Amino acid sequence: MRLTKKERSEIRKHLRGLNLTEEAQLMKRFIQHGRISTYEHVLSVTRLSFYLNRRLHLGASDSELVRGAFLHDFYLYDWHISDSHERLHGFHHPSVALKNAMRLYTLSPVEQNIIQSHMWPLTLFSLPKCRAAVIVCLADKICSTYETLVRSNPFPC
Repeated sequence: MRLTKKERSEIRKHLRGLNLTEEAQLMKRFIQHGRISTYEHVLSVTRLSFYLNRRLHLGASDSELVRGAFLHDFYLYDWHISDSHERLHGFHHPSVALKNAMRLYTLSPVEQNIIQSHMWPLTLFSLPKCRAAVIVCLADKICSTYETLVRSNPFPC
């Protein structure tokens, strides 16, 4: 997957105000899959989501797609520690991420749906209700599988 310079610049523009906050930087401290930090993971999901939307002409809003993808795992704890925030991380972290994101940022309904539904079908009743949410849900599964099996970042800068 190759994004053009212009596309990478567009992603940075849409992330402005999100990725440099103290809270967003905390994601660099937590491991997501293998050796990949949560921050690296959400950037990979963001890049792949943007790429799929553009290359397949899916028509989702770039801004909402990028913001929702970046915030989809904004839960801000180490889920590998047994006494950490939630024991059933896969089921609960979308709600925690959404609550954290809404506390700090103004989110559109599309961005909220992206965050809340990205673990579907595991979270059976949190359905992706828009194109952007379906794209991020798929991109998250692709990136997570790669990170877990290959133990490296599928879409580095």
